[in-house]
Amino acid sequence: MRKINAVLTAVVVPAALFAASCTVGPDYKPPQTKSPAQFSEIGSATRPTTQPAETSQALPDYRRWWTAFGDNRLNSLIDRAVKGNPDLIAAEARIREARANRGVAASAYYPQVNANGSYSHSRQSSNQPAAAAFGGGGGFPGQETDMWQAGFDASWEIDVFGGTRRAVEAADASIQAAIEDRRDVQVSLLAEVAINYVQLRGAQYDLVIVRHNLQSQEQTLALTRRKAEGGLIPYLDVAQQEAQVATTASQIPALETQIRQAIHRLGILLGQDPGALSEELTPEAPIPVGPSSVPPGLPSELLRRRPDVRRAERQLAAATAQIGVATADLFPKFSITGALGTQAANFRQLFDYSSRTYSIAPGVTWDIFDAGRVKSNIDVQNARQVQALAAYVKTVLQSLQDVDDALVAYNREQVRLQSLRQAVQANERAVELSMELFEKGSKDFLSVLDAQRNLFAAQDAMARSEQQVAADLIALYKALGGGWE
Repeated sequence: MRKINAVLTAVVVPAALFAASCTVGPDYKPPQTKSPAQFSEIGSATRPTTQPAETSQALPDYRRWWTAFGDNRLNSLIDRAVKGNPDLIAAEARIREARANRGVAASAYYPQVNANGSYSHSRQSSNQPAAAAFGGGGGFPGQETDMWQAGFDASWEIDVFGGTRRAVEAADASIQAAIEDRRDVQVSLLAEVAINYVQLRGAQYDLVIVRHNLQSQEQTLALTRRKAEGGLIPYLDVAQQEAQVATTASQIPALETQIRQAIHRLGILLGQDPGALSEELTPEAPIPVGPSSVPPGLPSELLRRRPDVRRAERQLAAATAQIGVATADLFPKFSITGALGTQAANFRQLFDYSSRTYSIAPGVTWDIFDAGRVKSNIDVQNARQVQALAAYVKTVLQSLQDVDDALVAYNREQVRLQSLRQAVQANERAVELSMELFEKGSKDFLSVLDAQRNLFAAQDAMARSEQQVAADLIALYKALGGGWE
């Protein structure tokens, strides 16, 4: 045993001291990204609906942005989606996978130890010469022998040049990337649930408008028929109003289809069957209305908040560490193998001190010629790092564009909605006036028909704009990286 300790001291201690100071490959440094002082589309509306970036010290908590709509049904749907969505469950499993892979990589730090045991019974031929039996390593002719063995064997590759350390570093970065991926999936999921909910309520609102207009047009049709039967107006006016009623009624099935499909999509997003939410969501409810002012904060804060940017940065870190893993193959590998056990012809003597066996064998291997395999693998990892850096830069730029696009869309749509509300009010007055004049015989029916069409078009545009304002607000919250904890 003293010889074993001497060998271990002579080999392991110098190797460990060298390994502590030698890790090949580049050390990772987070990329320095320049971001603008503020988003370019702040205040892009005639009446700004976003706060200046300087007020970002008092930013709201974007992690539960959907509560700003004040819709308990939406809150419930999102809470259930977080618990049951299949994509989110898969993202959580990828985190567990990454952590398990880290354990695989870290296991290379330690010796690999195997236990073994065996028993054999043999008999020598009685018909062979004794000299041949001894020369072949056997016993006497006709002799039967037993052999019992038990012990351990171990092997350990010393991480002299840091290949294992780089592999663990890459695995740690991959775990963090998987966590950010899960957060990104959640951000997208919550936005998708909210947008589909807004689309559902928007389609229901459209259906209410269509039915209201249809009822009004049917009343006008009844009046028109009475006037035609009395000879006050031609039957052409009746036919025109019948066509208008039929055209309006034709939109109801399409809206009912949109409502059912939105309910189906929400069911799938919650991890349920398509019809699971029918009873809950079929009753009509208004389009959720959020705040008219959303402070976006600073672009530099956005880069720290968006999970996709954070994920891309961690993927870059993992790609950098993989260069070190590949570079370590350029250098020799130092290892120690050994065995410790007992061997005896009689089981009762197997654990006697005199039955002990051991061996130890320090070794070194070095690929002198590999036809450029290692160098090519290093080139592969370098190219992947460049790709990861480019992907990170693209993600940063895309995040800035997402916020600017959402800001301008949200701001301008609110201005458009104000104009459409005024248009609806004006068209409502036009319909009332045209009907009064028609009943008095001062106007022909064509003016009534035009007024009704204009009112219906304005109401439909206003309903769609209200839906779009809510959808643009959701897109803004998503672009700002809200929705994860």
